[in-house]
Amino acid sequence: MAPAQGAFPSRPVRGVRARYVHQTSCPGDLAIVTVDFEPWEEGLHVESAPGARVEGDPEPGDPERFHAALAEGVRAELDDRLPGVPVALALVVHRTVVHLVDSREHSFRMAGRLAVREVLAVLEG
Repeated sequence: MAPAQGAFPSRPVRGVRARYVHQTSCPGDLAIVTVDFEPWEEGLHVESAPGARVEGDPEPGDPERFHAALAEGVRAELDDRLPGVPVALALVVHRTVVHLVDSREHSFRMAGRLAVREVLAVLEG
């Protein structure tokens, strides 16, 4: 799909690894994801890639909840870093690592923010 004119991302960035691990007490934070940033229709669309893996010990509903939090973090970081730039993004999740105690929505929001920083570094050359 052709990206919207002037929208983020300007081109695909694939295989982005974001790792947010913060262990100072219990619970800590653990979110590890591998995602693609694909130009898409206006807005932010999240999907699991064919053959996507969820590793660790997720509870029922955790992958969907954590992927939604990941998208929230992506959106928040884009709003901070690229104010006024339209977003036309498919966030394609390939791998998600979950820990029963240390993975929570906050962890995945932070991983989303880190993923955006990585993509911006790639796009800016």
